[in-house]
Amino acid sequence: MSVHKEAEEAAYRPEVVTFGETMGLLIGGPKGIEHSASLDKSFGGAESTVAMGLARLGHRVGWFGLLGDDPMGRLIVKTIRGEGVDVSRAKLVADAPTGLILREQLAGKMSVYYYRKFSAASRMRPEDLDAEYISQAKFLHLTGITPALSPNCLETVREAIRIAKANGVKVVFDPNLRLKLWGLDEARKTLLEFAEEADYFLPGLDELKLLYETDDFDEIVGRLRRLKAQSILKGGDDETYVIKPDEVVAVPYFKAKHFVDPIGAGDGFCAGFLSGILRGFDPVEAVRLGNLVGSLVVQMIGDWEGLPTREEADAVLNNKAHVER
Repeated sequence: MSVHKEAEEAAYRPEVVTFGETMGLLIGGPKGIEHSASLDKSFGGAESTVAMGLARLGHRVGWFGLLGDDPMGRLIVKTIRGEGVDVSRAKLVADAPTGLILREQLAGKMSVYYYRKFSAASRMRPEDLDAEYISQAKFLHLTGITPALSPNCLETVREAIRIAKANGVKVVFDPNLRLKLWGLDEARKTLLEFAEEADYFLPGLDELKLLYETDDFDEIVGRLRRLKAQSILKGGDDETYVIKPDEVVAVPYFKAKHFVDPIGAGDGFCAGFLSGILRGFDPVEAVRLGNLVGSLVVQMIGDWEGLPTREEADAVLNNKAHVER
């Protein structure tokens, strides 16, 4: 890398910083993993999907994490960089592998198999954080996946929040509950701790039924109102809910014309919502953009490939006709 390029990356000031594990992804065809002669290759990670979504929507964003210095790790870094995301704080390590996901969809049922134990990402520690890099951002985006990877990853997330709070950086937290990574009791304690620290809290309704131990919608809303965060509740039957002090605003989904792959919808929503907030939208309009991005992601195979550009998203929001030829 040239000295000029190094100086450019060192001076880059993202609006949003996020970090976490991104893994190689192999997707089985119609016959599933066991009987397919070949698998489609990609990668997936909630935080990097949000980062690429924001970059496509025209924002300055940085993502970092630890990856193995292996073919999949190098592919991930190059591709995320190619999407316009700053990866100058990401690291390739020689003594641990990049994690791997196998995924298949058979008879309408999605199955995911993780191979991430002892992965490079699970080794992340607080000293891997660049405090100055985080402190100059407007938002720090976090998910509940990273603290589930290892005790040192949990402490890394806590330290990142401390850095953000000390520098006036707003914390965006999506719990992304993954019960394949930890038990519900441990997850509940940790995720609710981080919800208390968040400025924007983006849970799913099904997640909160588990975390709050109730199916009562009004009780869930009441719990959310006691947080200091602006809470956005995903996963209604046909809408996303903006929780306000005196009302709940239901924002209808955009219907997907061609539903292909459900993975990535929530992360696409988060990217769209944050884009709206960065553009000065009120929370309801930001949720509308988030709903749109989520609906577009599920119309293409892969976690992030269907993320729209700002021009594509705005065209749908403004009902512009698509010119085919």
